[in-house]
Parts: sequence; C-alpha cells; structure tokens
Amino acid sequence: MNLLFSNDRAGEYPPSWYAATAHDAPRHPALKGTARADVCVVGAGYTGLSAALHLAERGFDVVLLEAHRVGFGASGRNGGQLGSGQRQDQKSLEAMVGQAEARKLWDLGEEAKDLVKGLIARHAIDCDLKPGIAWTGFSGREVADLHRYAEMLQNDYDYGQIEALDADACHALCPSPAYKGGVLDMGAGHLHPLNFALGLARAAVAAGVRIFEGAHVHHIQDATKVVVQTGQGRVEADHLILACNGYLGGLNRKVAARVMPINNFIVATEPLGAEAARVLTRDVAVADSKFVVNYFRLSADKRLLFGGGETYGYRFPADIAALVRQPMTQIFPHLADVGLDYAWGGTLAITMKRMPYLARVAPNVLSASGYSGHGVGTATHAGYLMAQAIAGQAEGFDTMARVPNTAFPGGPAFRNPLLVLAMTWYSLRDRLGI
Repeated sequence: MNLLFSNDRAGEYPPSWYAATAHDAPRHPALKGTARADVCVVGAGYTGLSAALHLAERGFDVVLLEAHRVGFGASGRNGGQLGSGQRQDQKSLEAMVGQAEARKLWDLGEEAKDLVKGLIARHAIDCDLKPGIAWTGFSGREVADLHRYAEMLQNDYDYGQIEALDADACHALCPSPAYKGGVLDMGAGHLHPLNFALGLARAAVAAGVRIFEGAHVHHIQDATKVVVQTGQGRVEADHLILACNGYLGGLNRKVAARVMPINNFIVATEPLGAEAARVLTRDVAVADSKFVVNYFRLSADKRLLFGGGETYGYRFPADIAALVRQPMTQIFPHLADVGLDYAWGGTLAITMKRMPYLARVAPNVLSASGYSGHGVGTATHAGYLMAQAIAGQAEGFDTMARVPNTAFPGGPAFRNPLLVLAMTWYSLRDRLGI
C-alpha cells in the first residue's frame, strides 16, 4: 500500500483549515513525454520547493515532480511551528556528536530559521509569520529541566531570545491548569504552512522551475544520467533530489530503512471569540513536554488549532476529531463541548535518532527526509543545503550528513511493529506522568 493514495483524494488537498484559507493555488500541468533538465526534484514540499528555487536562482534548469499538488503532504498540513536549533536539544547533540559538531548543528538550525524568514520577506510570501513558541512542562521536574536548558542556550550558545516562565508567568500566557511552567522562545515563530509552501512554489516558477503535478514517480534509474519515470512521462537529468519524506515508498531502500512514516492529526475549533483568551493571551505557539507532543496556537480568526495523537499504520482513523479531542480537553477542560469545524491528518517521517537523514545515496542522487516534527525550518534548509551541494558547496550538507542515523531494526519490513511497541511504551509514560 502507498501512503500517497491511502487517505486522500488524488490531486486534492485534505479538508483542513489551511486548505480552506489558502491563497490561490494554480494547478501545474501534468508531465507527458520526456523532459530534460540539469536537476530533477521529486516532491513539492518545503524540501523540494526550496531545493528547486535555490538551484534555479543559481542558473540550473530544474524540473520538480509532485504526485498530487504543491504542499500536499506534511508541508501543507503541519502545526506551522518554526523552531530553534535542531529537533534534538543541544544537550543530546553534544552527547551524540561532541560539542564542536553540536555547535555547528545549532548554527545550521539558526540559519534555517533565518532562511525561512528571509524567503518570506524576499518573495513577499503572505503566510502570517509571527514570533514566539512556548515549551511547557507538566511537573516541577520537567519545568526545571526546561529552565536549565534555557540557561544552557543563553550561556553556551549565546542565545538571548529565550526566557524562563515560572508557574504564574506560564499561566498568564497559557491559562491551562495542566502546565506548571516552561520557557518562551521569541526567536522561534509560527506561520500558515500551506501558504508558505504555495509562496515558495510561486517564487520557484518565477525563477524558471518547471513544476509538474499529478506526476507520481514509480521508477528511478540512476546512472551517469538519472531517468525518473512517472505514469505518463519521464525526466532525464544530470542530478536527482529525493524530497519525499514520509511519502518515499519504495523509491530508495537505503533511505526507507532509516526513515519511518508516521501519522499526526490536527483539529481547528469553531471561532472562540473572546474565549480565546482562556487558551492563549499572546499570539504565540505552544508545544509541551509529552513524548507524543501536544502543540497548538490560535488562528487569525481565533480558532484553536490543536495537534495531538499519532498512528503508525497506513490508514488514518475514521474519527480524527474524536482522537484529537481527547488530548485537547486534557489541556483545556473547558473546551470539552466546543465545536470542531475541521479535522485532518498528515504523514510525516521520523528517524531512530530524531534527526533528519541527509545522504548522498548515489554519486548524483541526494536525499533529505526524516525531520521528526521539526520540518518547517529544517526541511526548507535541507533543500537549500542540497542545492548548495550540487553547486559545489557541500560543507553544510556534509555536516548534516555526518549525524549518526542508524537503520530501524529489521529494515522497512519490521520497523512498523517495532515502532508501535516503542511508541505504546512512551504513550504509557505520558499517561502515567513518568
């Protein structure tokens, strides 16, 4: 079974609040016959759009293939949070790769945020970019850990845009009775993810990128020149970029062994009006300390956009709203009966180390995926780094590619049941508060 076609109508965006409030998204033509290019990019999410745009700006002839629509996958469905650093915290990265490499990874993470903000400014992308993400804890121990981490970033990484929140300050920001404190990172931000993707696509087309939608890639032949075969056409190119993330399928076994698709879900409530102040008193996003993270923010029309709950099979649950309502009402009990106007799911991808997997899987084939819930900045940056590498400047790409990323035990055949066992254990820990 292919995740590209398991839960969605072919060529259509899911029924999300993002799709309902998206700017005009002109359809791009289907690929028919043979096209030739310097670089073929597969996947029109943040990774592929960024790679294509930056390559075209450097003078490369680029063809971008998308099985459905631009921003169809996780790039158009996610929580919209533009986080600082990498998916793993700096303490974990120092233990994993050492202080010197951890510093490089921090700097690349900050470069990713600056890249997103710069693209939005340079191309006048209207995607409601706003500053601020709060990380919240459920216990005194978790809050103390968050405060120590903020101090580490301030002292060891010269990051002055983060502040500790005690219980009173946290409740003044987010009046949920569940949280005992946290930190507020005003260098991070949040945005409308689908409109960001559509803005990148408009910029890419203006730079000369040829985008083809409805171009499902089913076979790749990599040699001196790559040949990428779709249902109705093919692309011959000198270089190939795989930017498929959770929708890679069987296109590359090396990547598939290290990158695992999982599903996550979001709801949008009815407009809350004045009651929105009982959710957030400032226009920032929130993510909490659970292993299966709850994340939320207010929309421009004062809806609560709340993400929570994961599944690990091919099919989404029949009642997404009921699945997400459960963690939402644990955080905001007063919203138990609020109307849910939209409920949708999306497929992202994780790795064993929860760090993205960037690799040169063949001499002229690059891949980036496995953003593990940190994709708004990291995926956009990964596309930029791959464009740089093809242009002969591979330092940033090589730094990310050096991060250890082991294969899931048993490879693609057995990773799913093993992941379900592991996630069940962590979900139990969340429920027990340990």
